[in-house]
Amino acid sequence: MSLPPEKASELKQIIHNHLLKMDIHGKIREVLAETVRDDQGPAHRALSEVDFLHALQRRGIIDDVMKDLHFTQEVPTDAETGSPPKPAAHFVDKNITPLKKTNIDPSRRYLYLQVLGGKAFLEHLQEPEPLPGQVCSTFTLYLHFRNQRFRSKPVPCACEPDLKEGFLLEIHRDGSTGEGSKMADTTTMLSLCDPVHLVLIKTDTSSETALVSSYFLDWRTVLSSPSGKTCFAVELMGVGSECKVPAGVLTVSLELYPPLTETLSTDIISTQQSLERQRTAEKERLFLVYAKQWWREFLEIHPSHQSKMVKIFAQDENGVNRPVCSYVRVLRAGRLLESPRQAARFVSLLAQEKAPVVGGGGGKQEQWCTLMAFLCRGKGDCEDHTTLLCSLLLGFGLDAYVCVGTKAKVTPHTWVLTRGTDGSITFWESLTAHRYLHQAIDPDAPPLAPQPKPSSPYRTVGCVFNHQTFLANCQPTDAVELCVFDFQNQSRWKAMSEEALKSVCAPGSTTSLPPLPPLCAPSLDPAAASNQLELEMRYLVSEHRKDLELATVWDDHLSYLLSSALAAYELERCTGVSCGNEEFQDAVRRAVPDGHTFKGFPIHFLHRNARRAFATCLRSPFCEEIVCCRGDHVRLAVRVRVFVYPENACAVWLMFACKYRSVL
Repeated sequence: MSLPPEKASELKQIIHNHLLKMDIHGKIREVLAETVRDDQGPAHRALSEVDFLHALQRRGIIDDVMKDLHFTQEVPTDAETGSPPKPAAHFVDKNITPLKKTNIDPSRRYLYLQVLGGKAFLEHLQEPEPLPGQVCSTFTLYLHFRNQRFRSKPVPCACEPDLKEGFLLEIHRDGSTGEGSKMADTTTMLSLCDPVHLVLIKTDTSSETALVSSYFLDWRTVLSSPSGKTCFAVELMGVGSECKVPAGVLTVSLELYPPLTETLSTDIISTQQSLERQRTAEKERLFLVYAKQWWREFLEIHPSHQSKMVKIFAQDENGVNRPVCSYVRVLRAGRLLESPRQAARFVSLLAQEKAPVVGGGGGKQEQWCTLMAFLCRGKGDCEDHTTLLCSLLLGFGLDAYVCVGTKAKVTPHTWVLTRGTDGSITFWESLTAHRYLHQAIDPDAPPLAPQPKPSSPYRTVGCVFNHQTFLANCQPTDAVELCVFDFQNQSRWKAMSEEALKSVCAPGSTTSLPPLPPLCAPSLDPAAASNQLELEMRYLVSEHRKDLELATVWDDHLSYLLSSALAAYELERCTGVSCGNEEFQDAVRRAVPDGHTFKGFPIHFLHRNARRAFATCLRSPFCEEIVCCRGDHVRLAVRVRVFVYPENACAVWLMFACKYRSVL
């Protein structure tokens, strides 16, 4: 079998690397010396190549080389998807995304963080060993460090999960000092208080995710290690109501590249950490004193203010109380999101789920997640959605605020408000991406004067805030329809000191503030995901009709025509503008002959589980009528479009259609 030149050179390189790894040259030298000694006798003769190969074979060297060199199938690249897979000389795990090769810059400093396994995950003590090919719950570890994000491969949940992964983190200086390109020295690294944020996510067999732990790792202990390497156990705590209960232990190894020329003493590192903690504690204490004084002044304005929804602090997933302003930051999405409305669409695609509570009582568990935990889990409560949307809108240059209040049935709720330069007020619902133009009712207007009708579902508003402003509503009523959002008017809104807020909420102000992670580009291929889901839906429809003793004939052309309708639906959700409907209707009229009837049923999902989607569709009588259509010359069509957003958030549009001859 002949190999193309590039494959032959790749094969040679792999074999060469393998031989270097097992120190083949050292072993050959040993065997050569031994063979020469044995042959130095009275019957001395010249040592031939054949004798030497026999000696290597006797010692098992050749067997060792062949035993460890695996030849298996490689995953075809996108360009080769249509061609049969080609043999390769290295093993590739087909279940994970191929790793990218990293070029290490010798002028930069790196931290190599290795996770060497987990233990004491007691919740999974009774978990049976998964059988080969069996679908099981998995753990995935996510990391964030100074604008870099990483993810481990998923491993089966167990008491001692096989979490073994290495992550190469770049330690760069802050660019603001003009020395961003220089290698970080020991003193610079000691001053970098950014932790490595570890987030452990559990994914169950139905692809539902749960936050297991959120941990901030101070990596600077490695600066005192003479070898530039240290290994220790990290105890991960639970989240929410279980934040004081250990979830499990990870063994972590840290190593610096290149190694340090001079190390620091452990006393210097612990003193630096202690100083940072003291400085943070003092700032937080002073802010708490100020917040209490501010609250007393607010209550003195009117006693009814006690019942208003003025939220100054909120608990994160680790049970830490933080000012609500610290949950909002200016977040720029780079090229991943193109407009504020697209940002709203993206946030609405992250599923809503209230924090889990053990036991009844109907009380809501208080939990505002850090952005990293929310993004890794892919779902959260309305507060998580609102703070993310507000951060993105601030990044797009809008004057955005989070509103805390109630909606219908006095349910506590949060949403986003933006103020235009012309004074216009727009509400943004983070869970649906709906926008509402707010026009206040004038209570002093004459009785017959026309008044605007309330367009939004919001009933009351207690306070508004963003990353540097906090304002409490001190108008006579907190009803949204009567509220005037003139934030400069101190008789309507009581503001907190911006300096006080900056001392605890500005980036880098305290070491307890979680660093802001960047958004990740989607890794999902929308065309492949759409095709896969469409094939599964076709199979489910055919099987369902078979149970009803009905034949299934697919019309591929009609299926293709449904694409333009699904694209128009998603565009409308993103922009609020409907277009392309005329072309779709015209194409359908041409595809459906005279005397035939056409029926279509579009539906939208946030997941890619075909069975769940099909079960939901069948609950609609319109869809069931199409799927179970009986008649003359029945032709069925189905089209799936998966629209992919950052963080692999998906808008899944599905449309069933049928055409049949109308019989009177």
